[in-house]
Amino acid sequence: MSRYSLTKSWQNTPVAARIIRLFLGVTFIYGGWNKATDAGFLDPASAHYIGAQITGYLTTSPISFILKQILEHATLFGWLIMLSEFAIGFATLAGIALELASVGGFALSITLWLSATWSVKPYFLGSDTAYAVLWLALFFLVRQNTKGKRVTALLPDLTDRREIFRLAGVAAASVVAALAGSRFRTATPTPEAGSSIIKLADFPVGSAQGFVANDGTPSVLFRTKAGLFAYSRICTHQGCTVGYDAKAKLLICPCHGSEFDPMKEGSPISGPTKIPLPKINVAIKGANIVQI
Repeated sequence: MSRYSLTKSWQNTPVAARIIRLFLGVTFIYGGWNKATDAGFLDPASAHYIGAQITGYLTTSPISFILKQILEHATLFGWLIMLSEFAIGFATLAGIALELASVGGFALSITLWLSATWSVKPYFLGSDTAYAVLWLALFFLVRQNTKGKRVTALLPDLTDRREIFRLAGVAAASVVAALAGSRFRTATPTPEAGSSIIKLADFPVGSAQGFVANDGTPSVLFRTKAGLFAYSRICTHQGCTVGYDAKAKLLICPCHGSEFDPMKEGSPISGPTKIPLPKINVAIKGANIVQI
């Protein structure tokens, strides 16, 4: 059996596969790191909690019957997704069990498509289908060596002690990365009730500005001739964070296209949701605008 070589694992891969492999490996590691450093991903009290995300998928996903079972173990599932992304990314870049990593990446992408981005229309606006196709392409590309000879081994050789050590190394690197990410978590600041959002003099009529509500929810503040008002930026469809389009004067969800009119009580005017954005109570206190 030939000895493992990181350099050869890249040299023996077609150029097209190298490009896909580099992109997918880096992207999945970044995906794991993004979750590891997100203070809310594993926090049941957060609007970004994995359980809250799964709950949002239940009404649209064709695998909602599976998601309902996962919901009971949402935190464990969050850890599984995060560690899987790290492991798949590290294995892809290192060329360790590359075919198996490709299958794992494909399966994860399909799962995310059937849950997180199933309702994205048209389908090409969702990224998970594109990732699934890339993983599938990478799998078939690495099934051939540079001489075009078919490679039949899908699973790593667990009778080879060196192969076991390499797989253990990928697993250990994934755990270390997840734990390292937790050291960089920055909790969303939670201001005290009545604390200042912004000075009134710095927020003239016609202004709009994001802020963090008392419970840590990302929110947006408006000032018009009619007064002050604010809303949560958590979309009432599936929990994505809406952004304010100053030109259209609408709060728009980047995930599924829901649009809310802040001048009409945050009511939805298009998209899949029929529920207005939750209001945030604000007022003028002295020279400041505060949440009450």
